[in-house]
Amino acid sequence: MAKHRSAAPVARTPRFQHVPWLAVLTGLLLVLGAAFSTLPVRDVVSRQPVREVSLDFSPAYLLLSPLWDVLDHLTLLTVPQHIALLVSLLFTLAAWRGFRAWSRRKAGVPPASPGRAVTRELLAVAAFLAAFVAVYGYGAIGPRPMAELQRREQAVLAVDVHAHTRHSHDGRPGWTAEDVRQWHAASGFDAVYIADHRTFEGVIEAQGNNPARAGERTIILSALEAVYRGEHVNVLSAGRKYSGIATDDLRDLDTTAVALASLIPGAEPVLVQTFPGDFHEITPASGPGTPGIRAIEIIDGAPRGLRQTRANRTRIIRLSDSLDITLVAGSNNHGWGRTAPGWTLFRLEGWQDMSAAELADNLERQIRDGGRRATRVVERVGTETEGRTLALTLPALAWRITSTLTFPQRVSWFVWTAAVTAVVVVRRRSVAATRR
Repeated sequence: MAKHRSAAPVARTPRFQHVPWLAVLTGLLLVLGAAFSTLPVRDVVSRQPVREVSLDFSPAYLLLSPLWDVLDHLTLLTVPQHIALLVSLLFTLAAWRGFRAWSRRKAGVPPASPGRAVTRELLAVAAFLAAFVAVYGYGAIGPRPMAELQRREQAVLAVDVHAHTRHSHDGRPGWTAEDVRQWHAASGFDAVYIADHRTFEGVIEAQGNNPARAGERTIILSALEAVYRGEHVNVLSAGRKYSGIATDDLRDLDTTAVALASLIPGAEPVLVQTFPGDFHEITPASGPGTPGIRAIEIIDGAPRGLRQTRANRTRIIRLSDSLDITLVAGSNNHGWGRTAPGWTLFRLEGWQDMSAAELADNLERQIRDGGRRATRVVERVGTETEGRTLALTLPALAWRITSTLTFPQRVSWFVWTAAVTAVVVVRRRSVAATRR
């Protein structure tokens, strides 16, 4: 009588692989973030929450809050942080796939041939890199709702002193003055200075669509980014009031012309120090009737500017205090991304009824007269890793996102985490059932 061969043991997938670890980790971060939550905006000097303003998130934003929150915080990373994030994600991918392969071998799952295994891992890396590029690409140019600053006092207005249009050599193609207006309106700005390189075309485009009164909608003001004593500065109201202080190609400021234009106290051109820049080359004004820098960016939204202003924040504050110059925030937006890094708050009674020229004159008067006390700068709280802590960018980013969520955002995260987890679990069970 023939003997029946016993069936080969069926390899079982390790139990830990059935656990939705990403959902578990996300849920844990959401709970801990709620326990140690902070407001998403704060005073840039004191680093304390600002009760006078808040961030508002529209229903369209809250509907896909996990996606928009991630893109917002990615936009606020510096260049070294972007690199550190990519390296960390690649390392995490390699570690996970290596551990997964080891656990499958331990469970008795037959290994794939070397050639097939290498191909599979290369495809996994390629898929990850494609997804990484797609996320960054959409974050840079894709349409999405923005977090909007809301003010609780009528006398306060939010201003951006540094924005660009397509007319700048490094501006996004097709990025018009109206795109600038809409971008700033969506993020809660009341006024924005367009400071293109070597041209006033962007400002000219905007003038025809400016409201008669500043309170009607976001108003665009005139400026120019040029070189002054080796440093890039923004000249507020250049083209409107100070048409003769730049060279013919509008690349540089004529130092003699700037000095002459500054002789009349109360009418000096307001020069804003931008970044990246060289602190040793900054030339501040020494008082009324003198030429020089009267305001300095403590936030610059370009990736290199973000890095320098964050790394040198204490130095910028000390410089502002010692020289009595005004702190400002500049988005330095060239049409990429949909996240405002900071807002310059002015207090100006009756600003809503002013024309563009009247508003610009009053803002610049406050900078000249108020110095360090003229403004308050608030920032969107971002991930702060630099130098030796760059290796911690990935966990720091995850913590910053989950700890600065508002209650509606957190609810959206929980709902999406539960929904995605349910879909994954159902799919896994369906696949397992078909293999039996």
